[in-house]
Amino acid sequence: MEYFLMITIIAKCTAKKDSIDDLLELALELVQSSRKEAGNLSYDFYQDITFPEKFTFIECWKDSAAIDSHNATPHFNHFVEKTNQVFAGPLDVALFRKLT
Repeated sequence: MEYFLMITIIAKCTAKKDSIDDLLELALELVQSSRKEAGNLSYDFYQDITFPEKFTFIECWKDSAAIDSHNATPHFNHFVEKTNQVFAGPLDVALFRKLT
């Protein structure tokens, strides 16, 4: 019996202070394209109110196959390639299974 219903990804990042607008542009393109993927249930992007250079992605996917498919898309790979120039540090990514 399988108990989990979906997989949620929470990814946190910090932009270089002079690259906030660049990250916003890249992320909004990624969000729009990712929401159209068959296995995507939701894909949201948040900016910290107190520290505007800090951002969080919260993504919900049908299953791990949907995530694998997403990670192979041109829009995701473009984002990964370009964000190396705008991130102030590494991306912090955690995956969660929804149990109810």
